Amino acid sequence: MSNERVLQVFDTIAERYDRQMAICERMLFPGSRTWVTGRASGRVVEIAVGTGLNLPLYPEAVVSVIGIDLSERMLAIARRRAEDEKLGDRIELRQGDVQRLDLRDGCADTVVSTFTLCSIPDADAAVREAFRVLRPGGRFVLAEHGPSSNVFVRALMRLVEPLAVRFSADHLTRDPRPLLRGAGFRIEFVARARLGVSFRVVAVRPE
Repeated sequence: MSNERVLQVFDTIAERYDRQMAICERMLFPGSRTWVTGRASGRVVEIAVGTGLNLPLYPEAVVSVIGIDLSERMLAIARRRAEDEKLGDRIELRQGDVQRLDLRDGCADTVVSTFTLCSIPDADAAVREAFRVLRPGGRFVLAEHGPSSNVFVRALMRLVEPLAVRFSADHLTRDPRPLLRGAGFRIEFVARARLGVSFRVVAVRPE
């Protein structure tokens, strides 16, 4: 999978993305976005911000949000959302590649990712970039899906995964935990639900 293919997929689905995610999240990941954004504070970098579904959910403890996404069509919706919600100057939305962030080292207190690592061609690179832009002691807060803890559901996910990758740029069984450990993060919290498909994770960049 390449950036070009991912861009093609998300440009195509941009206008219906919110509706699709609402159904998926209601069934499999209820409350995940509120959980993630509620644990963000200070200067936030949100990778693959998409249509900006998280933007209205950030608490007052967040002083700024830089949202990065590959797709300008997704970002156009995010910009409309930020304007409609009157989110003000603390939100900055940029087109860019989260595998190579155009941000200085240690510029963020929190990095946020919601259902994004599954669609990034080089997820290891994206997680390493999250580590780089976090200050020591900063947190990477994620809601993701991954391989089910149920052997039968996991087998089904692996069976349909080639089709999901081909048509939706979605790696169904990409486990976020090895990616985080490999980048140097210390995993502070993991919760799994809905047959183990739903992951909520807090990882810390050691001081």
